[in-house]
Amino acid sequence: MQKTFKIKLNKLFISAIIATLLFNCNKETREFKIQDFGAVGDSLTVNTEAIQKAIDACSEKGGGEVVVTDGVYITGTIILKDSVTLRIDENSKLVGSSNPQDYKSIDAFVDATGQTRGNCLIGSKNAKNIAIIGKGIIDGNGEAFLAKNLSLKMEEIKLPSNERKGFGTNRPFLLRFVESSQITLKDVNLRQAAAWACHFYQSKDIIVDAISIYNHANKNNDGIDLDSSHNITIKNCDINTEDDAVCIKSTSPLPTHNVAVKDCKLKSDWGAIKFGTESMGDFFNIKISNCKIYDTRGGGIKLLSVDGAKMYDVTIDSIDMDNVDMPIFIRLGERLRTYRNAEKQEVGSIDNIVIKNINATTRSLENSRVSSPSGIFITGTPNHKISSVLLENISITLPGSEENLILKEVEEQETAYPEFSFFKVLPAYGLYGRHIENLELSKVTFNLLSKDTREEMVLNDVDNQNIK
Repeated sequence: MQKTFKIKLNKLFISAIIATLLFNCNKETREFKIQDFGAVGDSLTVNTEAIQKAIDACSEKGGGEVVVTDGVYITGTIILKDSVTLRIDENSKLVGSSNPQDYKSIDAFVDATGQTRGNCLIGSKNAKNIAIIGKGIIDGNGEAFLAKNLSLKMEEIKLPSNERKGFGTNRPFLLRFVESSQITLKDVNLRQAAAWACHFYQSKDIIVDAISIYNHANKNNDGIDLDSSHNITIKNCDINTEDDAVCIKSTSPLPTHNVAVKDCKLKSDWGAIKFGTESMGDFFNIKISNCKIYDTRGGGIKLLSVDGAKMYDVTIDSIDMDNVDMPIFIRLGERLRTYRNAEKQEVGSIDNIVIKNINATTRSLENSRVSSPSGIFITGTPNHKISSVLLENISITLPGSEENLILKEVEEQETAYPEFSFFKVLPAYGLYGRHIENLELSKVTFNLLSKDTREEMVLNDVDNQNIK
């Protein structure tokens, strides 16, 4: 009897396990197709309300996937909610409306160029466990926000003359996440924003994996901006932008930290890997590795603290650069701009910066932003020196200088916008460093394709230098 009971119990136990496994295997992610909420993928209908209804329903029922499929869907601002994944299928496209009145602002601010920001195509605020996935396209329709097209739009919608001032000047970001957490972007293709493609502000626990960004439709077309955010991984991405490709910044006193960027392909008409210029909060525990930078006009690696940020424990390792202006630029400045009504910071600092295993070829003499170009520029100010920089195993190939080059004194520009081209031609073709406490160089070489009349290296006001 006891043996029979045990056999029956074991059978019940096994049956329970099988039932659980079958339940889990059959359990599917809840889907909310936007067509079921009235969306029409005809490339004409503005579907903002329908898509938002799908998102709201998904979140209210505990989460799932809001599915965009089989069509081209025009929309204004949509806001992601808790536990919602927006899935853009490969055969579909989400396109931003050409009418600025279809967009909303979340947490507006003024950036370092003096422009009001905050509008977005897809946004979130105080949301958690959200994602955008799929192999479809999100297109910001950024050309619609060019001045000539905004003029046509005002005529089309018969906008009264007293409402035309400032129309469309708050150009929308493509994606904007504010004070949100547990965010995933995967596989999606981001295209042609009116401003930045992807902005994370005061957000955390972020994974960006295998996305593609092409952003050349307007001005200030950044790729990914990490702003006062932390616990972030960016990997396997292909980013091609008019402005900065990957930009680490802080438009609030809160830091950006615990960041890993790896295995990415980057191209920019300005800067590929950039810290700043907005730099109120600190930057620390950041590692960038195994990336390829190509055809970049405004700088390969740019580390800038000018608004009070303490930048430290930053490692940049194994970066290949081809046809890139100014491969390495490090600047500690005294601009001290403020954002969001925050109090002005004290001058920041730059310490424990490690840049190693870099192989770079600069742009030709005629295509360089500064002719004659240099490979590395590191500068603090007379009253605020950079604390510590290590450069190791770095090889940079340069074109040489113009004939009859006349060198001028390099200005300090302590409070100016921090851009290497504003300093014009430097006194060294390889490395020019000044106002530094500790500078260590190991296996740093510069190769010339033709004659350069300048010295290879010039160091001014460097307290401790260790060159191997």
